[in-house]
Amino acid sequence: MIPLEYHPFEPYLPDNAKILIMGTFPPKQERWSMDFYYPNRINDFWRIMGIIFYGDKDYLYDSNTRTFRLPLIKELLNDKGIALNDTGHAVRRLKDNASDKYLEIVKPIPLMDILEKIPDCHTLATTGEKAGETLAEITGTTLPKIGESVTTTLSDRRQVSIYRMPSTSRAYPLAIEKKAAYYAEMLHQIGIF
Repeated sequence: MIPLEYHPFEPYLPDNAKILIMGTFPPKQERWSMDFYYPNRINDFWRIMGIIFYGDKDYLYDSNTRTFRLPLIKELLNDKGIALNDTGHAVRRLKDNASDKYLEIVKPIPLMDILEKIPDCHTLATTGEKAGETLAEITGTTLPKIGESVTTTLSDRRQVSIYRMPSTSRAYPLAIEKKAAYYAEMLHQIGIF
Protein backbone atom coordinates (compact mmCIF):
# COMPACT_ATOMS: atom_id res chain seq x y z
CA MET A 1 0.00 0.00 0.00
CA ILE A 2 1.32 3.42 -0.97
CA PRO A 3 1.51 5.70 2.08
CA LEU A 4 -0.56 8.85 2.34
CA GLU A 5 1.38 12.12 2.65
CA TYR A 6 -0.09 15.26 4.18
CA HIS A 7 0.96 18.73 3.17
CA PRO A 8 3.96 19.79 5.26
CA PHE A 9 3.39 23.58 5.18
CA GLU A 10 0.68 25.82 6.55
CA PRO A 11 -0.93 28.07 3.93
CA TYR A 12 1.02 31.33 3.64
CA LEU A 13 -1.64 34.00 3.91
CA PRO A 14 -0.60 37.67 4.14
CA ASP A 15 -3.45 39.80 5.54
CA ASN A 16 -3.51 41.87 2.34
CA ALA A 17 -3.53 38.88 -0.04
CA LYS A 18 -5.14 39.62 -3.39
CA ILE A 19 -4.03 36.40 -5.09
CA LEU A 20 -3.62 32.81 -3.95
CA ILE A 21 -1.05 30.94 -6.06
CA MET A 22 -1.19 27.15 -5.84
CA GLY A 23 0.99 24.35 -7.07
CA THR A 24 0.14 20.69 -6.57
CA PHE A 25 2.26 19.39 -3.69
CA PRO A 26 5.90 19.78 -2.53
CA PRO A 27 8.56 17.31 -3.64
CA LYS A 28 9.96 14.77 -1.19
CA GLN A 29 11.85 16.43 1.66
CA GLU A 30 15.29 15.40 0.43
CA ARG A 31 14.76 17.80 -2.49
CA TRP A 32 14.06 20.81 -0.26
CA SER A 33 16.50 23.68 0.10
CA MET A 34 14.16 25.44 2.58
CA ASP A 35 11.01 24.69 4.59
CA PHE A 36 8.65 26.70 2.40
CA TYR A 37 6.73 26.59 -0.85
CA TYR A 38 8.66 25.76 -4.03
CA PRO A 39 11.63 24.48 -1.98
CA ASN A 40 13.39 22.56 -4.76
CA ARG A 41 16.36 24.60 -5.97
CA ILE A 42 15.76 23.41 -9.54
CA ASN A 43 12.15 24.65 -9.58
CA ASP A 44 11.98 28.06 -11.26
CA PHE A 45 9.11 29.66 -9.29
CA TRP A 46 11.37 31.94 -7.21
CA ARG A 47 13.56 32.71 -10.21
CA ILE A 48 10.43 33.79 -12.12
CA MET A 49 9.48 36.07 -9.21
CA GLY A 50 13.06 37.41 -9.21
CA ILE A 51 12.81 38.26 -12.92
CA ILE A 52 9.43 39.96 -12.53
CA PHE A 53 10.00 42.02 -9.40
CA TYR A 54 13.77 42.56 -9.36
CA GLY A 55 14.94 42.04 -12.95
CA ASP A 56 17.27 39.28 -11.73
CA LYS A 57 16.44 35.57 -11.76
CA ASP A 58 18.90 34.91 -8.92
CA TYR A 59 17.81 37.76 -6.63
CA LEU A 60 15.93 35.40 -4.30
CA TYR A 61 18.59 32.65 -4.44
CA ASP A 62 21.82 32.43 -2.45
CA SER A 63 24.31 30.49 -4.55
CA ASN A 64 26.76 30.23 -1.62
CA THR A 65 24.34 28.33 0.61
CA ARG A 66 22.43 26.84 -2.36
CA THR A 67 19.11 27.87 -0.90
CA PHE A 68 16.49 30.53 -1.46
CA ARG A 69 16.47 33.72 0.60
CA LEU A 70 13.35 33.06 2.65
CA PRO A 71 13.27 36.42 4.51
CA LEU A 72 13.34 38.27 1.15
CA ILE A 73 10.71 35.92 -0.26
CA LYS A 74 8.34 36.54 2.66
CA GLU A 75 8.96 40.29 2.42
CA LEU A 76 8.00 40.18 -1.27
CA LEU A 77 4.86 38.10 -0.63
CA ASN A 78 3.75 40.36 2.22
CA ASP A 79 4.44 43.54 0.26
CA LYS A 80 2.61 42.42 -2.88
CA GLY A 81 -0.25 40.53 -1.21
CA ILE A 82 0.59 37.10 -2.61
CA ALA A 83 -0.66 34.04 -0.70
CA LEU A 84 0.63 30.51 -1.31
CA ASN A 85 -0.77 27.04 -0.84
CA ASP A 86 -1.07 23.87 -2.90
CA THR A 87 -4.13 22.13 -4.29
CA GLY A 88 -3.26 18.78 -2.68
CA HIS A 89 -3.79 18.38 1.06
CA ALA A 90 -3.26 14.60 1.16
CA VAL A 91 -1.61 12.70 -1.68
CA ARG A 92 -0.04 9.42 -2.72
CA ARG A 93 3.09 9.29 -4.85
CA LEU A 94 2.42 6.49 -7.32
CA LYS A 95 6.11 6.57 -8.29
CA ASP A 96 8.88 7.64 -5.97
CA ASN A 97 9.34 11.12 -7.47
CA ALA A 98 7.89 14.65 -7.57
CA SER A 99 6.14 14.34 -10.93
CA ASP A 100 2.53 15.52 -10.96
CA LYS A 101 1.85 12.79 -13.49
CA TYR A 102 2.30 10.18 -10.76
CA LEU A 103 0.67 12.12 -7.93
CA GLU A 104 -2.76 11.03 -6.75
CA ILE A 105 -4.61 13.76 -4.88
CA VAL A 106 -6.58 11.88 -2.24
CA LYS A 107 -7.85 15.00 -0.48
CA PRO A 108 -7.76 18.49 -2.00
CA ILE A 109 -7.28 21.61 0.10
CA PRO A 110 -10.25 23.10 1.96
CA LEU A 111 -10.31 26.10 -0.36
CA MET A 112 -13.17 28.00 1.24
CA ASP A 113 -11.63 27.65 4.72
CA ILE A 114 -8.43 29.20 3.39
CA LEU A 115 -10.17 31.99 1.49
CA GLU A 116 -12.15 32.90 4.61
CA LYS A 117 -8.82 34.02 6.12
CA ILE A 118 -7.96 36.29 3.16
CA PRO A 119 -11.13 38.29 2.43
CA ASP A 120 -9.49 40.60 -0.15
CA CYS A 121 -8.35 37.70 -2.34
CA HIS A 122 -10.00 37.94 -5.77
CA THR A 123 -7.67 35.81 -7.88
CA LEU A 124 -6.60 32.17 -7.80
CA ALA A 125 -3.74 30.91 -9.95
CA THR A 126 -2.27 27.47 -10.47
CA THR A 127 1.27 26.61 -11.46
CA GLY A 128 0.72 23.66 -13.74
CA GLU A 129 -1.84 21.36 -15.28
CA LYS A 130 -2.52 19.00 -12.35
CA ALA A 131 -3.01 21.91 -9.96
CA GLY A 132 -5.28 23.54 -12.55
CA GLU A 133 -7.35 20.40 -12.97
CA THR A 134 -7.68 19.99 -9.20
CA LEU A 135 -8.77 23.60 -8.70
CA ALA A 136 -11.27 23.28 -11.56
CA GLU A 137 -12.77 20.25 -9.77
CA ILE A 138 -12.92 22.10 -6.44
CA THR A 139 -14.57 25.18 -7.97
CA GLY A 140 -16.72 23.43 -10.59
CA THR A 141 -15.11 25.44 -13.39
CA THR A 142 -13.45 24.55 -16.68
CA LEU A 143 -9.68 24.35 -16.98
CA PRO A 144 -8.49 27.48 -18.79
CA LYS A 145 -5.72 27.46 -21.36
CA ILE A 146 -2.24 28.41 -20.16
CA GLY A 147 -2.08 32.13 -19.40
CA GLU A 148 -5.85 32.50 -19.50
CA SER A 149 -8.54 32.65 -16.83
CA VAL A 150 -12.14 31.84 -16.05
CA THR A 151 -14.37 33.76 -13.66
CA THR A 152 -16.71 32.22 -11.13
CA THR A 153 -18.66 33.07 -8.02
CA LEU A 154 -17.75 30.95 -5.01
CA SER A 155 -20.05 29.75 -2.24
CA ASP A 156 -19.22 32.85 -0.13
CA ARG A 157 -20.49 34.99 -3.07
CA ARG A 158 -16.97 36.16 -3.84
CA GLN A 159 -16.28 36.57 -7.53
CA VAL A 160 -12.82 35.27 -8.46
CA SER A 161 -10.68 34.96 -11.54
CA ILE A 162 -8.93 31.60 -11.85
CA TYR A 163 -5.74 31.56 -13.92
CA ARG A 164 -3.84 28.57 -15.20
CA MET A 165 -0.14 29.36 -15.48
CA PRO A 166 2.71 27.35 -16.96
CA SER A 167 4.43 24.89 -14.68
CA THR A 168 7.52 26.28 -12.97
CA SER A 169 9.16 22.86 -13.11
CA ARG A 170 12.18 22.67 -15.38
CA ALA A 171 10.62 19.52 -16.83
CA TYR A 172 8.06 21.82 -18.49
CA PRO A 173 9.60 22.73 -21.88
CA LEU A 174 9.35 26.52 -21.93
CA ALA A 175 12.18 29.02 -21.42
CA ILE A 176 12.17 30.73 -18.04
CA GLU A 177 11.86 34.16 -19.69
CA LYS A 178 8.68 33.06 -21.44
CA LYS A 179 7.28 31.62 -18.23
CA ALA A 180 8.09 34.90 -16.47
CA ALA A 181 6.26 36.82 -19.22
CA TYR A 182 3.09 34.77 -18.58
CA TYR A 183 3.27 35.39 -14.84
CA ALA A 184 4.08 39.10 -15.26
CA GLU A 185 1.07 39.56 -17.55
CA MET A 186 -1.24 37.89 -15.05
CA LEU A 187 0.13 39.94 -12.15
CA HIS A 188 -0.22 43.09 -14.27
CA GLN A 189 -3.85 42.26 -15.12
CA ILE A 190 -4.77 41.94 -11.45
CA GLY A 191 -2.88 45.08 -10.38
CA ILE A 192 0.05 43.56 -8.48
CA PHE A 193 2.82 44.31 -11.00
